[in-house]
Amino acid sequence: MLRGEKVGLRARHEEDVPVLIEELHGDVVTRSRGDSRPWRPIAPGAANHPFRVDDLPEDVVVFSVVESASGELAGEAMLWGIDLHNRTAHLGLSLRPAFRGRGLGSDVVRVLCAYGFAVRGLQRLQVDTLSDNTAMITAATRAGFTLEGTLRRAAWVYGGFADEVVLGLLAEEWKP
Repeated sequence: MLRGEKVGLRARHEEDVPVLIEELHGDVVTRSRGDSRPWRPIAPGAANHPFRVDDLPEDVVVFSVVESASGELAGEAMLWGIDLHNRTAHLGLSLRPAFRGRGLGSDVVRVLCAYGFAVRGLQRLQVDTLSDNTAMITAATRAGFTLEGTLRRAAWVYGGFADEVVLGLLAEEWKP
């Protein structure tokens, strides 16, 4: 397990999946804001869902987020779009509603940075999020990310277009 001050990141367990499907995927509006793919319902027992634990592409690493104090499943985190040639990746996270607003997001971002830079040897990490996602922007900037730009009306989100922002952090800027 990778440990931060408030969270641990571990492999996703099968027993995590129903909770993540119900609380993260089941919230259609929030999920639509955090995933560029169109939301679709997941049938009970479906094998092909966004929280599967096996058969993932090589450019994706998923974690379950566990709150250190309680030991409870707090959400999911991932590196995706891992490009080994350019040594870059994107990072993302989603916390269960009961775990939001506790400062866990900043700790998750810091632990993902440690994984990306120290374990994987990447040279750049990137966050792509909606411009009004202040929680993610705050978590990323607290970890040292720099706002690099705005992609105007780049995301179709639950009935309308929204701006996205891009934040980046280079390995030499990272402070473990």
